[in-house]
Amino acid sequence: MAFFRITRESPLSAAEAWRRMTDWERHGDVVPLTRVRLATPPPTGEGTVFVPRTGVGRLIFDDPMEVVDWAPPYGDSAGRCRLEKRGTFVTGWAEIEVAPYGSGSLVAWREEIRVSPLPRWCDPLLARAGRLVFGRAVKKLLQYGI
Repeated sequence: MAFFRITRESPLSAAEAWRRMTDWERHGDVVPLTRVRLATPPPTGEGTVFVPRTGVGRLIFDDPMEVVDWAPPYGDSAGRCRLEKRGTFVTGWAEIEVAPYGSGSLVAWREEIRVSPLPRWCDPLLARAGRLVFGRAVKKLLQYGI
């Protein structure tokens, strides 16, 4: 499995950074070639399921995910959300952590991903691509509406 980690500082409060990072439909606006459909009604919490659909033309795949841990930031405590990837093509997990940091917040995204048809020797390339794509996505999610 490929593992990557992204951290970003933000001037946003931890509560606002959390809200933006867990706005699943908004992820579809910032991840290239992706749209996100909620499969469970709001509000988001443990048990929420959403399905990013990524691709172009006939090369499209769904990446269903379930929120298995949900603890928003509170006071000086960090918030943490864990997602389990439930697809047949893409498996693994992702964690989003948002903590108060100075007058703003610190966001960490950790992900372990496996893309079924790729051989294991592709894991370093997959991790690098994940850092690039999701690094940009995190930056855009935190900039939106400032």
